[in-house]
Amino acid sequence: MSLAENVDFLSFLPKPGDWPIYGRGLRGDVQTPLTEMRGFGSNPGNLRMFAFVPAKLQQPRALVVVLHGCGQTAASYDLGAGWSTLAKHYGFALLLPQQQPSNNPNGCFNWFNKDDITRERGEACSIRQMVTRMARDYAIDTRRVFVTGLSAGGAMASVMLATYPDVFAAGAIIAGLPFGVAGNVREALSAMRTGSGRSASALGDLVRNASRHRGLWPKVSVWQGSADRTVNPANADEIVRQWLDVHDLPDAPMSGNVVDGHPHQVWWNADGQTVVESYTIADMAHGTPLGRGQDDKRYGKQGAFLLEAGISSSYHIAKFFGLTRWIRDPKPVAADSPSARLIPPVSPISVVAKPDLTSALRPLVSSERPSEPKSVVGVEVEAEPQSLPKKRRRIVGDIGAALDRVLGAAGLKK
Repeated sequence: MSLAENVDFLSFLPKPGDWPIYGRGLRGDVQTPLTEMRGFGSNPGNLRMFAFVPAKLQQPRALVVVLHGCGQTAASYDLGAGWSTLAKHYGFALLLPQQQPSNNPNGCFNWFNKDDITRERGEACSIRQMVTRMARDYAIDTRRVFVTGLSAGGAMASVMLATYPDVFAAGAIIAGLPFGVAGNVREALSAMRTGSGRSASALGDLVRNASRHRGLWPKVSVWQGSADRTVNPANADEIVRQWLDVHDLPDAPMSGNVVDGHPHQVWWNADGQTVVESYTIADMAHGTPLGRGQDDKRYGKQGAFLLEAGISSSYHIAKFFGLTRWIRDPKPVAADSPSARLIPPVSPISVVAKPDLTSALRPLVSSERPSEPKSVVGVEVEAEPQSLPKKRRRIVGDIGAALDRVLGAAGLKK
């Protein structure tokens, strides 16, 4: 990038004084759980590789690639967006590529440079090589690899989804841009200011022509602040239209609701699976929306381009990726504690190995089934209570004996 182009580019970005967290991150003094990894391939994009892998991983194992924005580092963006906290809580691995000043003095991924956004070339290839290393070293299920990013990182997430749709199952783009709308800095600035103005079919063709892929396309979640003055919100609309065209879906949303106070639109495929969604964060400027997740935990730390919005984008993105259903095993009681000595030894298996009262009592109950619960617009309503059939009344007296047998099998009664 030339000096003139850098001046032009910097003039459009927020002032460096607005980057307090990221400034510290560029000096490398942010405390972080991330570990730098080397030797992941030819690295044609000359990027650095950072990773976080918690002690316990959900099965099958999943990987999320997180891409920082301009002026940021892997560590500073992780601190702000809270991805390592999410990864530890829900048991998935993280890969965080990092730009180098020698590639881009502003710390931006070069999402507008043709040499870096072509399959098997430049920065896109380097990130793919990092994914290959993580999948090999940590037995990642290759069907559960995802990507997300903010701003230039969001635009680079668009690049990865378009150039490697065979690698990524889904992606989330925050304040980013569609794939292929810029081939140099001036085109990038124009798109950031106003959007590209291309039709949905033209945007879709950019993705379809980026690889020879003809299989299932990745799912996409799009996030945008309505008051963003760095990346015009028109770009979020273009990202949605680009992927709707790729998935051959209509422009009109199939469903709409409000999540934590912000509009949310959804499109699904013929199987009823959500494949494109969008969040518009009301009155939010350029940045990643922060808040609590639906599990009532807070992820991330407010700062420059990390904006309190009452909604945790990181949590909802992880949920969109299907990563929030996993619950860590309960902590076992210490073997040398007084309470542990009162508990008979059992196999260290999950709670499903405990005695099942329903199964134990089933032989005593008639095979007749009560009427099914009623349903009203997808909401279960408890069925009305029914009187106990006469032929089942005679076995009520045997339940106490059955309970004795179950408690004995559990070692809780002699």
